[in-house]
Amino acid sequence: MTARTTVLDAGVRTALQAVGAAAKKGLGDPALAELVQIRASQLNHCAFCLDMHLGIAREQGVPERQLDLLAAWEEAGDDVFDARQRAALALTEAVTVLTEGFVPDAVYESAAAHFDAERLAHLLALIGAINSWNRLMVARRIPAGGVAW
Repeated sequence: MTARTTVLDAGVRTALQAVGAAAKKGLGDPALAELVQIRASQLNHCAFCLDMHLGIAREQGVPERQLDLLAAWEEAGDDVFDARQRAALALTEAVTVLTEGFVPDAVYESAAAHFDAERLAHLLALIGAINSWNRLMVARRIPAGGVAW
């Protein structure tokens, strides 16, 4: 695949990087942050972001089994993803796909049961940031390992 363009305004790039960094820091769980970003990137078919975040996850020691089963996290056993991770992944899918036009109350309430208000806000910001990145990369057809700007 050839990129349509690699042009991305430096101010936009810097702003999105800052949102992502603040959200990750506020979430306080780097491994979970990578799982969330990988899952959103899977749903959005963003090869660039998948390639990058899978590499980061491996560097941070995220278990290979979790990375292998992330696309089927709902069917993976509780020994693979704990309740907190499942709540975050369910919220990631609901916010990313919005199939019902909104995030279902049960999904939001499950996440709220595992994250305090501040960490939940950071999780939502992280999901929003990766979805923005995914859309920018997919729309410009930036391939895995490609030049993004």
